[in-house]
Amino acid sequence: MAEVDLQPAEASKAGGALHNRSMTSACSRCRPFIMDKFLLQQQVLERLAEDLLQAEQAMRAAHETATHEENIAENKYDTLGLEAAYLATGQARRAEAIRQAMAHWRQFRPRPYDASKGIQRGALVCLVDSDDKQQQLFLGPDGGSMKLVSGVQLVQVISSEAPLGRAMLGKCEGDEVSIQVAPVRQQFQVLRVH
Repeated sequence: MAEVDLQPAEASKAGGALHNRSMTSACSRCRPFIMDKFLLQQQVLERLAEDLLQAEQAMRAAHETATHEENIAENKYDTLGLEAAYLATGQARRAEAIRQAMAHWRQFRPRPYDASKGIQRGALVCLVDSDDKQQQLFLGPDGGSMKLVSGVQLVQVISSEAPLGRAMLGKCEGDEVSIQVAPVRQQFQVLRVH
């Protein structure tokens, strides 16, 4: 089973198994679950574009610091220019990773849920934990992990490669999903898939 690190407060809430629930009562407890997957995809792309702009600005600023004439090393302890060069390199890598994520999200085509295949990339999933706390998840490509707002609902975008994403693949409404969080096994029930 996949493992994921959560904050101690989240891990302490994770204990306990889900009670056996009928699907009828489970779905009646699920908040309205009407969301436009393509709108969510656009929100992800907009947020990635903002992140890319910030990374590129940080890269330019670090590059300017690294190459500024006042930052030429005068002795072996004068490392400001070298440190700025390392920072510029890191920001360039971050910008490239965001560009790749944007390319994956542009090519991504969310499909309607097919119960015969179970949860796949592109699914909107409503999970409930052992404390009856619900969460809405949008399963997408790598690089788009973020929280979005759709109407009045908070939607967590996760990758199908994330531990919870991997654990959900192939599951159907009514199935249980389990992941190991530090010493505690966290369990969820799939209430609804769209």
